[in-house]
Amino acid sequence: GKRIPWETCHTFSGSWGYHRDETTWKDTKQLLGILIESVSTGGNMLLNVGPTARGNFDYSVDESLRKIGEWMKYNSKSIYGCTQAPDGFDAPENCRLTYNSETKRLYIHLFDYPVKNLKLPGYGGKIKYAQFLHDGSEIKIGKRYGYGTMEETNMNDIYLEIPINKPNQTIPVIELVLYK
Repeated sequence: GKRIPWETCHTFSGSWGYHRDETTWKDTKQLLGILIESVSTGGNMLLNVGPTARGNFDYSVDESLRKIGEWMKYNSKSIYGCTQAPDGFDAPENCRLTYNSETKRLYIHLFDYPVKNLKLPGYGGKIKYAQFLHDGSEIKIGKRYGYGTMEETNMNDIYLEIPINKPNQTIPVIELVLYK
């Protein structure tokens, strides 16, 4: 169907303006999650911040912006110029997809880090190459046969062999180079 661009506005905390005694700060993973969720569904995100009476940002805001900036330094290609994935690509469990139609790159954001294998349902024959976005390290693409019943074993499913140790990224991103 037709995709309609949309936009959302969020805050760093429960308040739209500065509140000295604020205790409801969102952490970096929550803020990045909102950003990724927005882009993965074809949206744009605005992030509101209320400065103090002196015109400064609260320490918590500065810290969050620094951490978001650090993540964006390595993973911004999965956000800028991206939108929702094309039809035929379903997000693996606990993941969100973003897609850049110019570069034909699909990005998998790992909200929960998987153990050893990440199942990509129906991705068989669609992926040339897989790598972590933050450091460009290759991720092996494989198939697993002989697991589960015939109903559970789909020949179009492929598996990414994920390192045991989670990368030092708040939300790791896998970049997939597609055939078309």
